[in-house]
Formats: sequence, C-alpha cells, structure tokens
Amino acid sequence: MAEGQRILEWTLVSECPIPEDITDLLVTGEVAVAAYKTFRDNAIFTNKRLIVKDVQGLTGKKVEIYSLPYSSINMWSTENAGKFLDVNAEVELWTRAGHIKVKLQKGVDIRRFDKLIAYAILKD
Repeated sequence: MAEGQRILEWTLVSECPIPEDITDLLVTGEVAVAAYKTFRDNAIFTNKRLIVKDVQGLTGKKVEIYSLPYSSINMWSTENAGKFLDVNAEVELWTRAGHIKVKLQKGVDIRRFDKLIAYAILKD
C-alpha cells in the first residue's frame, strides 16, 4: 500500500468530560462515548463517528467541525511513546479521504484509545 497523503493532524492532550454542546451535533441513535481535549478543541468519540471541533481565530467564535464516520476507516496503527525523548504516542488512520495522524500526549492512555477505535470499527 502506498503512503497516503496526510490531510489532517491532531494532538490530544487528555481525556475530558463529554462537552454538553455536542448533543446538538448528534443524530437519532448516536451517543457520545468518550471525549479528549486538544489545545483549544475537543475530539469526541460517538458510537458512529469521531467528531473533532476545531476552534479558530482569536475570539474562538469560528468553529470548524470534522466528522469521520468509522465506516470510512480502512486501517489504523498505534505506536506507544518511548522512554526518554519520544513522549507522544501516535495513532494513524488510513481513510477513504486520506491519511490522518493523531498524537497522544503523555496523559492519554494509548491502549484505551486503541480499544475505542477497534470497538467502533469492528463491532457488528
């Protein structure tokens, strides 16, 4: 498989409570399962997709929302952090739209994150 064009890259800082305003984005039957804090934004796992809210501008009034249905993910890989200089774990997603890289800072459990993706993609 050829290396895909990386179209997005996010860094997740820590797991956080699910934001209340996410319910406005959910469709019937969709449930938020877990949320992660980025530097200014949130990434939310639902039972149907990954939603990333990207707050932009100085005032933060402009928000771009990425929605990645799990059905579009073809393959993923996870790499745990090293001991000394390599402190971030990494997740790579190969999707129909392109290649997405997610960096997980020290406070994020890479195996829990891996299980969230596996459950979302592999469940019946």
